[in-house]
Amino acid sequence: MESIEQKLERLEFYQTLLLKMIGTGQYPFFRLIMEKQLSKQDIEQFYALCDRLSNELKEQKADKFVFFYPLFQKFKDSLHEKLQPAEVIAACLQQGLYPELMKALKRNL
Repeated sequence: MESIEQKLERLEFYQTLLLKMIGTGQYPFFRLIMEKQLSKQDIEQFYALCDRLSNELKEQKADKFVFFYPLFQKFKDSLHEKLQPAEVIAACLQQGLYPELMKALKRNL
């Protein structure tokens, strides 16, 4: 009978193979999640952050704001410690996640 450790090793190996299969061009944000070994809770927090910042961006645009550095700073400060803003922004843009927010954040890199 296979031990839990053996099963875990096999799953980690399969994950490595899956990452190679999807390459860097397809689903780069999901790939980043797996490479950085983030949890479901970490990603739910990321999505909540992006939802909140997207709403702030809409409000600021409605108020005719043109500079969004404070939003970038909030994003950077709230981002998981394993993630870098530039790689996350690039991956989200490529995958089409929060495009308006990510375009505004990218201007502050």
